[in-house]
Amino acid sequence: MKALNGKFFRRGIHTNDMKNLAKNCAIEELPASATVDLSLSQHIGKPAVPVVAVGDQVKMGQLIAEADGFVSSRIFASVSGTVAAIGPKRDERGALATFITIKNDGEYSFMPLEGEVDKTDADSLKKRIGQAGIVGLGGAAFPTAVKVSPKTPVDTLIINGAECEPYLTCDYRLMVEKTEEVVTGIRYLKTALGVDKVIVGIEKNKPDCIALFESYDDLTVVKLKERYPMGGEKQLIYCATGKKVPCGKLPSDVGCVVQNIATAYAVYEAVDKNKALYERVLTVSGSAVNERKNLLVKNGTAYKDIIAYCGGAKEDLAMIVDGGPMMGYSVVSDEFVTKKATSGILLLNQKEVSLEEPTPCISCGMCAQVCPMHLMPMDIDFYTIAGDYESADKLGGVTNCIECGACAYICPSKRAIVQNVVIAKAKLRQMKK
Repeated sequence: MKALNGKFFRRGIHTNDMKNLAKNCAIEELPASATVDLSLSQHIGKPAVPVVAVGDQVKMGQLIAEADGFVSSRIFASVSGTVAAIGPKRDERGALATFITIKNDGEYSFMPLEGEVDKTDADSLKKRIGQAGIVGLGGAAFPTAVKVSPKTPVDTLIINGAECEPYLTCDYRLMVEKTEEVVTGIRYLKTALGVDKVIVGIEKNKPDCIALFESYDDLTVVKLKERYPMGGEKQLIYCATGKKVPCGKLPSDVGCVVQNIATAYAVYEAVDKNKALYERVLTVSGSAVNERKNLLVKNGTAYKDIIAYCGGAKEDLAMIVDGGPMMGYSVVSDEFVTKKATSGILLLNQKEVSLEEPTPCISCGMCAQVCPMHLMPMDIDFYTIAGDYESADKLGGVTNCIECGACAYICPSKRAIVQNVVIAKAKLRQMKK
């Protein structure tokens, strides 16, 4: 089916996508580390609860932590070996979380998921998705089993193949190298949701992917303009369907559910290979790493092991980023470990990052002009610094912010707007409690 042209949202920004650095690097499997550290907080919702103890022998793919409630997700061993420790550690964002440390025995004994799956039955597929611990792999890490069980009727599944974050090419490589597997996962998601219409949104800078997915008659491919954040749920829904998701509402309220390319691939593996989500493809890129790669990495792998496999860092390394440069987080050390939603590790030099100290806002309004959610980022910034978090929401609209970073990117004063968004949201949650 020939691809359709998507609508265009007028806000957002156009960045240098930097995808040429790793775009042509085929997926390689990273050799597993001697130990892995698996966080029990790898998803939105409550942390998982350990079901193993120190000294236990585990197999790769074995359940080591059970979901705690509806909005939670299971955690699985990514190597076989011995549970060496269970305890608190700081994660890449500075939060204290419980980690399970497994010492790799080098055997890689595999434990498949239990039970049979009826591939034509929605409930059976939903159960397997939850059983496998699958979460949204585009960055949000929302439990997929919850997302495919919407409270309101839906009629459209939208697959996010935009991959609009600069540098990241892991989804691109999955689309190119694992096309049939991704499509199979999409069909399982379609059956789980009980919908007839599937739209795959792909930015025009990936013409080979568009051509591949056009060959499937049961999919509608929508060509998206290169615009950041095209991969944002609300922006993607509008560009693919023309529907607008109101503030405070969910995609399901307009009849849509959005899933990521990597999530569809994980669903395929869970159903056809009885494999839990304990590894994923991520991108290692940036001008300060010696070898750029797209790697299949075990969850809980230390950044330093990944960087070493890529030839190490160059002398001009200025910053390590977990994820993409727009919505990712700079980290203070390479000792941190990957999680389910780790889509990239970027090693950036001084030309690629801004190390300037912020200066006072000059009231240029550029942040508001590019905000895809039509908010007032300058007011969020001002009132958060003043400690007036209610005004940051009432006048700035902070609770509707998707934290895309377009405002900070365009700001001539280099204001730390996104950081203040995160602070304001956290303070408002505390106030509500």
